[in-house]
Amino acid sequence: MKTRLNRRAFVGAAAATLAAPSVLRAAEPLKFRCSLDTAPSHPRNVAIADFLAKVEKESNGALTGELFQSGQLFADLNVSKALLQGQVEMAAPGAWVLTGLVPDCDMVQLPYFYGVPLDVTHKATDGKPGAKVNQELEAKLNTQVLGPWIDLGYQNWYSTKVALDSFSALKGLKIRSPGGAAISWRIKFAGGIPNTTAWPNVPLALSQGTFDAFVSTDESCNSAKLWEAGVKYSYADHQFMGQYIPMFAKSFWGKLSAAQQKMVTDLWAANIAGYRKGAADSQANARKVLESNGIKIHDPSADELSTTRKAMLGDVAVLIKDAKLSSEIVSLVKESVGTA
Repeated sequence: MKTRLNRRAFVGAAAATLAAPSVLRAAEPLKFRCSLDTAPSHPRNVAIADFLAKVEKESNGALTGELFQSGQLFADLNVSKALLQGQVEMAAPGAWVLTGLVPDCDMVQLPYFYGVPLDVTHKATDGKPGAKVNQELEAKLNTQVLGPWIDLGYQNWYSTKVALDSFSALKGLKIRSPGGAAISWRIKFAGGIPNTTAWPNVPLALSQGTFDAFVSTDESCNSAKLWEAGVKYSYADHQFMGQYIPMFAKSFWGKLSAAQQKMVTDLWAANIAGYRKGAADSQANARKVLESNGIKIHDPSADELSTTRKAMLGDVAVLIKDAKLSSEIVSLVKESVGTA
Protein backbone atom coordinates (compact mmCIF):
# COMPACT_ATOMS: atom_id res chain seq x y z
CA MET A 1 0.00 0.00 0.00
CA LYS A 2 2.83 2.30 0.90
CA THR A 3 4.42 1.52 -2.45
CA ARG A 4 1.22 2.47 -4.24
CA LEU A 5 1.06 5.77 -2.46
CA ASN A 6 4.66 6.52 -3.41
CA ARG A 7 3.86 5.70 -7.00
CA ARG A 8 0.88 7.99 -6.91
CA ALA A 9 3.03 10.75 -5.48
CA PHE A 10 5.56 10.14 -8.22
CA VAL A 11 2.88 10.28 -10.92
CA GLY A 12 1.52 13.51 -9.42
CA ALA A 13 4.96 15.08 -9.39
CA ALA A 14 5.55 14.02 -12.97
CA ALA A 15 2.23 15.51 -14.03
CA ALA A 16 3.15 18.78 -12.33
CA THR A 17 6.48 18.78 -14.15
CA LEU A 18 4.75 18.21 -17.47
CA ALA A 19 2.37 21.08 -16.70
CA ALA A 20 5.23 23.44 -15.91
CA PRO A 21 5.97 24.42 -19.56
CA SER A 22 2.49 25.91 -19.90
CA VAL A 23 3.27 28.13 -16.93
CA LEU A 24 6.55 29.11 -18.55
CA ARG A 25 4.79 29.83 -21.83
CA ALA A 26 2.39 32.18 -20.07
CA ALA A 27 5.37 34.14 -18.77
CA GLU A 28 6.96 34.52 -22.19
CA PRO A 29 7.29 38.14 -23.37
CA LEU A 30 4.65 39.69 -25.57
CA LYS A 31 6.59 40.48 -28.72
CA PHE A 32 5.79 43.12 -31.32
CA ARG A 33 7.36 44.27 -34.58
CA CYS A 34 7.95 47.90 -35.53
CA SER A 35 8.46 48.86 -39.18
CA LEU A 36 10.44 51.93 -40.31
CA ASP A 37 11.71 52.64 -43.81
CA THR A 38 14.55 54.97 -42.84
CA ALA A 39 18.17 54.09 -41.97
CA PRO A 40 19.34 53.26 -38.40
CA SER A 41 21.10 56.63 -38.03
CA HIS A 42 17.91 58.57 -38.84
CA PRO A 43 16.48 60.49 -35.82
CA ARG A 44 13.17 58.62 -36.02
CA ASN A 45 14.99 55.29 -35.84
CA VAL A 46 17.17 56.47 -32.97
CA ALA A 47 14.09 57.63 -31.04
CA ILE A 48 12.08 54.46 -31.63
CA ALA A 49 15.03 52.18 -30.81
CA ASP A 50 15.49 54.04 -27.52
CA PHE A 51 11.78 53.82 -26.76
CA LEU A 52 11.60 50.07 -27.41
CA ALA A 53 14.55 49.51 -25.08
CA LYS A 54 12.84 51.58 -22.37
CA VAL A 55 9.57 49.64 -22.79
CA GLU A 56 11.36 46.31 -22.41
CA LYS A 57 13.24 47.52 -19.31
CA GLU A 58 10.21 49.14 -17.67
CA SER A 59 8.05 46.06 -18.29
CA ASN A 60 10.76 43.76 -16.89
CA GLY A 61 10.94 42.00 -20.23
CA ALA A 62 7.19 41.37 -20.48
CA LEU A 63 7.00 43.53 -23.64
CA THR A 64 9.68 43.11 -26.28
CA GLY A 65 9.82 45.12 -29.50
CA GLU A 66 11.78 44.17 -32.60
CA LEU A 67 12.77 47.02 -34.91
CA PHE A 68 12.81 46.44 -38.67
CA GLN A 69 14.60 49.31 -40.41
CA SER A 70 15.41 50.60 -43.90
CA GLY A 71 12.13 49.25 -45.31
CA GLN A 72 12.92 45.62 -44.39
CA LEU A 73 9.22 44.98 -43.84
CA PHE A 74 7.32 47.85 -45.43
CA ALA A 75 7.86 51.28 -46.98
CA ASP A 76 5.98 53.98 -45.07
CA LEU A 77 3.69 54.34 -48.09
CA ASN A 78 2.40 50.80 -47.40
CA VAL A 79 2.72 50.41 -43.64
CA SER A 80 -0.74 51.75 -42.76
CA LYS A 81 -2.32 48.87 -44.67
CA ALA A 82 0.04 46.45 -42.90
CA LEU A 83 -1.08 47.82 -39.52
CA LEU A 84 -4.72 47.44 -40.47
CA GLN A 85 -4.19 43.85 -41.63
CA GLY A 86 -2.13 42.85 -38.59
CA GLN A 87 1.07 42.27 -40.57
CA VAL A 88 2.99 44.53 -38.17
CA GLU A 89 2.20 45.75 -34.66
CA MET A 90 3.82 49.20 -34.55
CA ALA A 91 4.88 51.91 -36.97
CA ALA A 92 5.50 55.66 -37.05
CA PRO A 93 4.71 56.78 -40.61
CA GLY A 94 5.02 60.38 -41.74
CA ALA A 95 1.75 62.29 -41.63
CA TRP A 96 2.14 62.98 -45.35
CA VAL A 97 1.84 59.29 -46.33
CA LEU A 98 -1.42 58.89 -44.40
CA THR A 99 -3.38 61.54 -46.27
CA GLY A 100 -4.94 59.06 -48.69
CA LEU A 101 -6.81 57.55 -45.74
CA VAL A 102 -7.15 60.63 -43.52
CA PRO A 103 -6.86 63.83 -45.60
CA ASP A 104 -6.70 66.00 -42.47
CA CYS A 105 -3.16 64.68 -41.88
CA ASP A 106 -2.21 67.31 -44.47
CA MET A 107 -3.15 70.16 -42.14
CA VAL A 108 0.48 71.28 -41.61
CA GLN A 109 0.71 71.91 -45.35
CA LEU A 110 -1.53 74.95 -44.95
CA PRO A 111 0.43 78.17 -45.70
CA TYR A 112 0.01 79.29 -42.07
CA PHE A 113 2.96 77.00 -41.28
CA TYR A 114 5.17 78.04 -44.19
CA GLY A 115 8.52 79.44 -43.00
CA VAL A 116 7.35 80.02 -39.42
CA PRO A 117 8.89 79.07 -36.03
CA LEU A 118 8.56 75.48 -34.83
CA ASP A 119 6.36 76.30 -31.84
CA VAL A 120 3.55 77.26 -34.23
CA THR A 121 3.49 73.69 -35.56
CA HIS A 122 3.65 72.13 -32.09
CA LYS A 123 0.80 74.37 -30.95
CA ALA A 124 -1.36 72.72 -33.62
CA THR A 125 -0.15 69.12 -33.65
CA ASP A 126 -0.03 68.86 -29.83
CA GLY A 127 -3.35 70.65 -29.52
CA LYS A 128 -6.90 70.27 -30.78
CA PRO A 129 -6.03 69.90 -34.49
CA GLY A 130 -3.63 67.04 -33.72
CA ALA A 131 -6.18 65.37 -31.43
CA LYS A 132 -8.75 65.52 -34.24
CA VAL A 133 -6.32 63.85 -36.67
CA ASN A 134 -5.46 61.16 -34.10
CA GLN A 135 -9.14 60.32 -33.64
CA GLU A 136 -9.61 60.00 -37.39
CA LEU A 137 -6.55 57.76 -37.75
CA GLU A 138 -7.59 55.51 -34.90
CA ALA A 139 -11.05 55.04 -36.39
CA LYS A 140 -9.85 54.53 -39.97
CA LEU A 141 -6.84 52.30 -39.30
CA ASN A 142 -8.02 50.57 -36.11
CA THR A 143 -4.89 51.83 -34.36
CA GLN A 144 -3.88 53.48 -31.10
CA VAL A 145 -1.84 56.67 -31.49
CA LEU A 146 0.86 56.60 -28.84
CA GLY A 147 1.07 60.32 -28.10
CA PRO A 148 2.70 63.52 -29.43
CA TRP A 149 4.24 63.20 -32.87
CA ILE A 150 7.97 62.83 -33.48
CA ASP A 151 9.62 65.74 -35.24
CA LEU A 152 11.58 64.95 -38.37
CA GLY A 153 12.59 68.47 -39.31
CA TYR A 154 11.79 71.30 -41.67
CA GLN A 155 11.03 70.18 -45.20
CA ASN A 156 12.99 71.99 -47.92
CA TRP A 157 13.70 71.67 -51.64
CA TYR A 158 16.75 69.85 -53.02
CA SER A 159 17.97 69.48 -56.61
CA THR A 160 20.68 67.85 -58.69
CA LYS A 161 21.26 70.23 -61.62
CA VAL A 162 19.36 73.49 -61.12
CA ALA A 163 20.70 76.02 -58.60
CA LEU A 164 17.89 76.77 -56.14
CA ASP A 165 18.55 80.42 -55.33
CA SER A 166 14.90 81.50 -55.51
CA PHE A 167 11.41 80.01 -55.29
CA SER A 168 10.94 80.64 -59.01
CA ALA A 169 13.90 78.33 -59.79
CA LEU A 170 11.58 75.37 -59.13
CA LYS A 171 9.45 76.13 -62.16
CA GLY A 172 9.40 73.37 -64.77
CA LEU A 173 11.24 70.79 -62.63
CA LYS A 174 10.01 67.26 -62.07
CA ILE A 175 9.87 67.14 -58.26
CA ARG A 176 9.57 64.09 -56.04
CA SER A 177 6.96 64.33 -53.29
CA PRO A 178 7.04 62.12 -50.17
CA GLY A 179 3.27 61.79 -50.60
CA GLY A 180 0.05 63.68 -50.03
CA ALA A 181 -2.15 65.92 -52.16
CA ALA A 182 -1.04 69.08 -50.34
CA ILE A 183 2.64 68.62 -51.15
CA SER A 184 1.65 67.96 -54.75
CA TRP A 185 -0.32 71.23 -54.61
CA ARG A 186 2.78 73.10 -53.39
CA ILE A 187 4.90 71.57 -56.14
CA LYS A 188 2.33 72.62 -58.75
CA PHE A 189 2.10 76.08 -57.12
CA ALA A 190 5.86 76.38 -57.60
CA GLY A 191 5.43 75.41 -61.25
CA GLY A 192 6.88 71.92 -60.81
CA ILE A 193 5.64 68.49 -61.90
CA PRO A 194 4.85 66.15 -58.96
CA ASN A 195 6.38 62.68 -58.79
CA THR A 196 5.79 60.19 -55.94
CA THR A 197 8.60 57.72 -55.21
CA ALA A 198 9.01 55.65 -52.02
CA TRP A 199 11.94 56.90 -49.94
CA PRO A 200 14.07 53.71 -50.16
CA ASN A 201 14.03 54.11 -53.96
CA VAL A 202 15.05 57.79 -54.01
CA PRO A 203 18.87 57.42 -54.34
CA LEU A 204 18.60 55.19 -57.41
CA ALA A 205 15.82 57.32 -58.94
CA LEU A 206 17.94 60.46 -58.46
CA SER A 207 21.02 58.92 -60.07
CA GLN A 208 18.88 57.77 -63.00
CA GLY A 209 17.30 61.20 -63.48
CA THR A 210 13.75 60.05 -62.68
CA PHE A 211 13.17 63.50 -61.14
CA ASP A 212 15.16 66.74 -60.94
CA ALA A 213 14.37 67.80 -57.39
CA PHE A 214 12.54 66.65 -54.29
CA VAL A 215 11.04 67.69 -50.96
CA SER A 216 12.84 66.37 -47.86
CA THR A 217 14.97 67.35 -44.86
CA ASP A 218 18.68 67.85 -44.29
CA GLU A 219 18.95 64.77 -42.08
CA SER A 220 17.07 62.53 -44.51
CA CYS A 221 19.50 63.62 -47.23
CA ASN A 222 22.42 63.06 -44.89
CA SER A 223 21.37 59.60 -43.69
CA ALA A 224 20.95 58.49 -47.32
CA LYS A 225 24.16 60.32 -48.44
CA LEU A 226 22.27 61.84 -51.35
CA TRP A 227 25.21 63.93 -52.51
CA GLU A 228 26.48 60.60 -53.84
CA ALA A 229 23.31 60.44 -55.96
CA GLY A 230 23.96 63.89 -57.42
CA VAL A 231 22.28 66.36 -55.03
CA LYS A 232 24.00 69.75 -55.26
CA TYR A 233 21.54 72.47 -54.22
CA SER A 234 18.91 73.27 -51.59
CA TYR A 235 16.33 76.02 -51.07
CA ALA A 236 15.79 76.05 -47.28
CA ASP A 237 12.37 77.69 -47.00
CA HIS A 238 11.15 75.54 -44.07
CA GLN A 239 7.91 74.92 -45.93
CA PHE A 240 6.54 72.74 -43.11
CA MET A 241 7.70 70.66 -40.15
CA GLY A 242 7.57 66.99 -41.07
CA GLN A 243 6.38 64.77 -38.24
CA TYR A 244 5.90 61.04 -37.73
CA ILE A 245 2.81 59.66 -35.98
CA PRO A 246 3.62 56.73 -33.63
CA MET A 247 0.91 54.10 -33.43
CA PHE A 248 0.12 50.53 -32.46
CA ALA A 249 -2.31 48.19 -34.18
CA LYS A 250 -5.40 47.89 -31.96
CA SER A 251 -5.22 44.11 -32.36
CA PHE A 252 -1.93 44.24 -30.43
CA TRP A 253 -2.80 47.13 -28.12
CA GLY A 254 -5.80 45.17 -26.85
CA LYS A 255 -3.48 42.40 -25.59
CA LEU A 256 -1.84 44.78 -23.12
CA SER A 257 -3.21 45.19 -19.62
CA ALA A 258 -4.48 48.61 -18.58
CA ALA A 259 -1.33 49.04 -16.48
CA GLN A 260 0.90 48.16 -19.44
CA GLN A 261 -0.95 50.57 -21.73
CA LYS A 262 -0.49 53.37 -19.19
CA MET A 263 3.19 52.49 -18.75
CA VAL A 264 3.79 52.64 -22.53
CA THR A 265 1.99 55.97 -23.06
CA ASP A 266 3.60 57.51 -19.97
CA LEU A 267 7.04 56.48 -21.23
CA TRP A 268 6.37 58.12 -24.57
CA ALA A 269 5.11 61.34 -22.96
CA ALA A 270 8.17 61.47 -20.70
CA ASN A 271 10.60 61.10 -23.60
CA ILE A 272 9.05 62.94 -26.57
CA ALA A 273 10.73 66.26 -25.71
CA GLY A 274 14.11 64.54 -25.79
CA TYR A 275 13.31 62.84 -29.08
CA ARG A 276 12.33 66.16 -30.63
CA LYS A 277 15.52 67.79 -29.38
CA GLY A 278 17.49 64.89 -30.81
CA ALA A 279 15.85 65.46 -34.18
CA ALA A 280 16.64 69.19 -34.11
CA ASP A 281 20.27 68.52 -33.19
CA SER A 282 20.47 65.91 -35.93
CA GLN A 283 19.12 68.34 -38.53
CA ALA A 284 21.61 71.04 -37.50
CA ASN A 285 24.50 68.60 -37.78
CA ALA A 286 23.18 67.23 -41.09
CA ARG A 287 23.20 70.68 -42.65
CA LYS A 288 26.90 70.98 -41.86
CA VAL A 289 27.53 67.57 -43.42
CA LEU A 290 25.62 68.51 -46.59
CA GLU A 291 27.58 71.74 -46.94
CA SER A 292 30.88 69.92 -46.34
CA ASN A 293 29.93 67.63 -49.23
CA GLY A 294 29.45 70.52 -51.62
CA ILE A 295 25.69 71.09 -51.40
CA LYS A 296 24.92 74.82 -51.76
CA ILE A 297 22.08 75.91 -49.48
CA HIS A 298 20.12 79.12 -50.05
CA ASP A 299 18.31 80.58 -47.03
CA PRO A 300 15.48 82.83 -48.24
CA SER A 301 15.06 86.13 -46.41
CA ALA A 302 12.07 86.91 -44.21
CA ASP A 303 10.71 89.08 -47.04
CA GLU A 304 11.05 86.23 -49.56
CA LEU A 305 9.20 83.87 -47.23
CA SER A 306 6.49 86.42 -46.52
CA THR A 307 5.92 87.07 -50.23
CA THR A 308 5.61 83.35 -50.99
CA ARG A 309 3.37 82.73 -47.98
CA LYS A 310 0.99 85.52 -49.02
CA ALA A 311 0.83 84.14 -52.55
CA MET A 312 0.07 80.66 -51.18
CA LEU A 313 -2.68 82.04 -48.94
CA GLY A 314 -4.24 83.55 -52.06
CA ASP A 315 -4.53 80.00 -53.45
CA VAL A 316 -5.45 78.30 -50.16
CA ALA A 317 -8.99 77.45 -51.33
CA VAL A 318 -7.50 75.31 -54.10
CA LEU A 319 -5.22 73.59 -51.58
CA ILE A 320 -8.12 72.83 -49.22
CA LYS A 321 -10.12 71.39 -52.11
CA ASP A 322 -7.24 69.36 -53.58
CA ALA A 323 -6.19 67.99 -50.18
CA LYS A 324 -9.82 67.41 -49.13
CA LEU A 325 -9.19 69.10 -45.79
CA SER A 326 -12.28 69.26 -43.60
CA SER A 327 -13.68 72.65 -42.65
CA GLU A 328 -13.32 71.59 -39.01
CA ILE A 329 -9.57 70.98 -39.24
CA VAL A 330 -9.02 74.27 -41.09
CA SER A 331 -10.92 76.14 -38.36
CA LEU A 332 -8.98 74.36 -35.60
CA VAL A 333 -5.68 75.21 -37.29
CA LYS A 334 -6.64 78.88 -37.64
CA GLU A 335 -7.51 78.97 -33.92
CA SER A 336 -4.18 77.36 -32.99
CA VAL A 337 -2.15 79.65 -35.24
CA GLY A 338 -3.98 82.64 -33.82
CA THR A 339 -2.95 81.73 -30.28
CA ALA A 340 0.65 80.77 -31.14
